[in-house]
Amino acid sequence: MNIRLTQVALAGALVAGAAQVAVHAATQTSSSVRVCTMPGSPSAELDKSVARAVLNAAGIAATFASRGIDDDGGDDGISARELSKSLQRDCDVIAGFPRSSVADGSDSQLLFSEGYLHSGYVSVTLRGTHAANPSVAAPDGKITIAATWSSPSQLIAVQQKNARFDLETTSRLTVDAVAKGRAQRAIVWYPAVVAYRRAHPQQHFDVAAAESPYADWKLVFASGPGTQQLQKRIDEALVRLRSDGRLAALTRNWALPATIATDSATPHASLVRSAARYLDGPTQPSPRADVWRASGMPAAGGFIKVAATTEAPSFDHDQVAHGEHLYADSCAKCHGEKLEGNTAPSLSGPAFAPAANSHLTIGGIYQYMSTNMPADHPGKMSDEEYADLMAFLLYTNGYDTGNVKLTAQAAQSSTTPLNAGPRH
Repeated sequence: MNIRLTQVALAGALVAGAAQVAVHAATQTSSSVRVCTMPGSPSAELDKSVARAVLNAAGIAATFASRGIDDDGGDDGISARELSKSLQRDCDVIAGFPRSSVADGSDSQLLFSEGYLHSGYVSVTLRGTHAANPSVAAPDGKITIAATWSSPSQLIAVQQKNARFDLETTSRLTVDAVAKGRAQRAIVWYPAVVAYRRAHPQQHFDVAAAESPYADWKLVFASGPGTQQLQKRIDEALVRLRSDGRLAALTRNWALPATIATDSATPHASLVRSAARYLDGPTQPSPRADVWRASGMPAAGGFIKVAATTEAPSFDHDQVAHGEHLYADSCAKCHGEKLEGNTAPSLSGPAFAPAANSHLTIGGIYQYMSTNMPADHPGKMSDEEYADLMAFLLYTNGYDTGNVKLTAQAAQSSTTPLNAGPRH
């Protein structure tokens, strides 16, 4: 079974909501630690190999938990409670934990090592074909792009122009969609491509950088509070392995090539060498096809870069109150009770609403949210409910209430960058 780890970054990586984790005091000085890897990760074997080498260099014996990160049996992500339970019961340290600059979670209760794999989300096409070639596009000129449902892959995909989308439930199936012709292009984490090629050595792909703030991740070791000495020893071991070339030898086949082709859809894409991640999809079926494929997503994607600053649309106090209730019921488990991020990225603070020059717009956020959220039941709310939820997000990011209600039309059409409001 593939267990979903996502859900954006937004992603946002399991960091910020990892509340008080009780860790065995012996972890500080013990010569043996229990290691978990992230479920469903195509790099799990790499993570184990790196963990063995690092802990051996640190003089620490490693035992690998067969159970891995816990899951409560649901399909709506891994909660902070479940993560904490695993660290208390099954693991002292997690190998292959994802981090990114847009989902940093600096107030997390977890401790992190330096990164050991820098990679990123990429754009993948079959070798010898071109995704923008009209001969492989539909009569309307659009191509089909595969993405992994409710992950950064999906967020990056909605930024692509002239596209329709094929949502898959795992990163392996996302690559497979290109290999089997269900899509002309895929947005996927690069190690998933490596794992697919190992299973299908006859299959060859062209790989290009995916230009997006959500494309860049790194894999680290994570542990609970009180493990500073453990993480110090891990970091010291990583430095030794990096300096003598052993870390590069372990990760060489998993890192992005030094020179990578440039995708025509992002002709000036620059490869940011600071991160990586797999973020797999859910175990339940994909959302209804008409929600995603025929939702009227604007050609420029759900997140639109704009230069001009205009006024944010008005909303009232009652909408904020109702939106807060909706958020607690449908969004908090993934995005955190205080919007701090959990299995999905933070929806407050500079990673979501920076002081200036945001690459997100209010209309882009509303369009994506109303089409794809909540992850376990996309599009389940009414237009009025999504508008109230947007009002709550605006209020918590510094915008003041007014006397006019926010309508779905006003929210969707807003081109105002989502910068922190004046109350901040």
